[in-house]
Amino acid sequence: MPEVQRWPWVGLTASLLMVVLLDLRVGLSEVGWVGGGVLAVGVAVLLGRALVRTRTRRFGSANAVTLSRSALTVAVAALAVGTDLRGRALVVLVSLAALALVLDLVDGRVARRTGTVSTLGARFDMEVDALLVLVLSVAVVRSLGWSVAWVLVIGAARYLLLAAAAVLPWLREPTPVRPWAKVVASVQGVALTVVVAGVLPRTVALGVLVAALALLSESFGWQVRWLWRHRARGRTARPAPAVVAPAATAAAALVVWAALVLPDRATDLSAASLLRVPLEGAVLLGLAVLVPPRAARAAAVGAGLVIAVVVLLKVLEGVFWGVFDRPFDLLNDGYYLGPGFGVLVDSIGRAAAVGAVAALVLAVVALAVTLPWSLLRLARVARGRRALALGVAALMALLWVGATVTGARIPGGAGVATASTTTAAYDQVTRLRADLADRKAFGAAIRHDSYANVPPDRLLTALRGKDVLLVFVESYGRVAVEGSHFSPAVSSALVRGTQRLTAAGYATRSAYLTSPTFGGGSWLAHATMQSGLWVDSQQRYDQLLSTRRLTLSAAFGRAGWRTVLDAPATTRPWPQGARFYGVDRLYGAADVGYRGPAFSYATMPDQYVLAALHRLELAGKDRRPVMAEIDLVSSHHPWTPLPRMVGWDEVGDGSVFDDMPSQGLSPRQAVGDPDRVRELYGRSIVYSWQALVSYLDHYRDPNLVVIALGDHQPHRSVSGRDPGRDVPVSVIAQDPQVLRAITGWDWRPGLLPAPDAPVWPMDRFRNTFLRTFSLEGRNPS
Repeated sequence: MPEVQRWPWVGLTASLLMVVLLDLRVGLSEVGWVGGGVLAVGVAVLLGRALVRTRTRRFGSANAVTLSRSALTVAVAALAVGTDLRGRALVVLVSLAALALVLDLVDGRVARRTGTVSTLGARFDMEVDALLVLVLSVAVVRSLGWSVAWVLVIGAARYLLLAAAAVLPWLREPTPVRPWAKVVASVQGVALTVVVAGVLPRTVALGVLVAALALLSESFGWQVRWLWRHRARGRTARPAPAVVAPAATAAAALVVWAALVLPDRATDLSAASLLRVPLEGAVLLGLAVLVPPRAARAAAVGAGLVIAVVVLLKVLEGVFWGVFDRPFDLLNDGYYLGPGFGVLVDSIGRAAAVGAVAALVLAVVALAVTLPWSLLRLARVARGRRALALGVAALMALLWVGATVTGARIPGGAGVATASTTTAAYDQVTRLRADLADRKAFGAAIRHDSYANVPPDRLLTALRGKDVLLVFVESYGRVAVEGSHFSPAVSSALVRGTQRLTAAGYATRSAYLTSPTFGGGSWLAHATMQSGLWVDSQQRYDQLLSTRRLTLSAAFGRAGWRTVLDAPATTRPWPQGARFYGVDRLYGAADVGYRGPAFSYATMPDQYVLAALHRLELAGKDRRPVMAEIDLVSSHHPWTPLPRMVGWDEVGDGSVFDDMPSQGLSPRQAVGDPDRVRELYGRSIVYSWQALVSYLDHYRDPNLVVIALGDHQPHRSVSGRDPGRDVPVSVIAQDPQVLRAITGWDWRPGLLPAPDAPVWPMDRFRNTFLRTFSLEGRNPS
């Protein structure tokens, strides 16, 4: 073996030895071992090929320094993906990255002083720089969270330019030496290392990253602009390196394959899912060969754009199954963009939320560019090797048929044969048609209302003179009281609450309702409870709000009650809501005199909501009875920080809560620990019930009737897999006649529903309630 060819092996040995030492020193996960090993082998192979191609005879001390930097970069990569980036692991990563950056100042000077400057050395130096920046950008994202995923653009910039050069030959031309470019490259490494070290406040760190990205954009923009302006000067573009074309083709094939086999549920996503055989792959490969070249190019671009759209739909489908336990509805679910961004701001802050949205937009753009490019490249390669391409297409088709017939499955349970892209597109089209048909059917259900024409003097007669509160406890699902590690704490709080209410003269009955929504979309549950209709989509909700359907609030209003909607999460005027629900007054966040702090999503603590309603509506003596829907939102995601209970005479304007948010965990501190998030969820439910029970005990109104319930289960990160959609519901009252009236409901005593308590669909409640407490309408469905 020539002396120069030993150096890749030296570098490989040094890199693997460093990975071993890191494992002994700080511990590496399997991902760290695999990542470090693959990177070490890749560097050795590419360096060996470059040495052969350039016929290098002497490696030189400068290249040896660069080789040392590559080994350090492999070590940083193993730490970045194989540790939790805390404590000793973080210190070692930052130290190794800093050493690699310092050595970057050495190899160039050594080459110049020893007279060994070479094209290979310059390229080797540049590629190691780019690799270190990529690795550090991954470490930053792992450290700060996916809200800063846009930082990956810094690490991927060099490789995106190489991919573009494989398609656009003019990008392969050399550009004039520009010292500023070297400065910018050094700034990227330093900035990323400082940020990942965690020595800067998050806001400052984000500013540093934005500045680094701006500098990099200017540098690459100058390079591309110069190449564009000089592309037509008659020079022959340098051919792409021998390794680039096969690598680009392989990357294109992997991108298309991954897009075609991507499942629509996160639970089905695994490395093994790449082993599935997509029917669409065989079809596309066959068409690329059999269709005329011009039509094949147009078809490749069109198919790439269609697949990009379907991939985006699959991702959205996975998100909606994971969060809302239902598929994504293309026609209606765009509504969730606004509320979703609001929750993201409450969870990670506005700057990080904007960064996350920017990263998402960049990902969508990258998808729309990468897939058509990949299909164009594969079509061109297939036409150049027609026999091989047709053979591969035929083999894929045979494998697909065989896997379909035999029912072969990959590890994890999914079938080997898949047509998920076609199926996803078909499902969306089918869902669009179903949405259009549902509008007609739901319109008929809205119009059919047995209680619409009941005379006011025969409505709700058994509740005359009583105040009635319909209290929604946000995210209060069945998982809070059974089947989870936090449910014992919630159950104990409900048992203590029952005992306290009993001592105060109240009786309680509880059961379960099945909510039309899961993980979010509280407004769908509110509309279902009030209207007696199954409102399980945004389309149904929008359609319902444009009608005069009799709600529970409107029924009480017709029968003589003053009606109120107390919605502390409402931060802007909502006249359509007040009009639909038929209330005399809607109290939003700005209407109750609150001067205290917000608690993430919750604009005010639940205790203040109840105190303000009492002060504004229930404290007066010469008044009509009040029916109020009250939304308690302290238990809304992200469930931290939480307020503490204070004396009811201390609530005032809410200033008493001023110092409480800073005394609890911030959403950023909690979000990365699933067990902690679940514990905080349980605490938030306990707090909401403490506030309600304490309020009822403090004011002890013998003419008060409370219906308290959850709106939906919390999302899957808390409730787990297949938790169902049941939410607890309780009736609380002092008047024995109220409890006797609901005897036929068979609800069980106490605030904690029994495991075998009745379960009603939520849309049944309105009719049952009106039938129970009214003189008319005893037989409507």
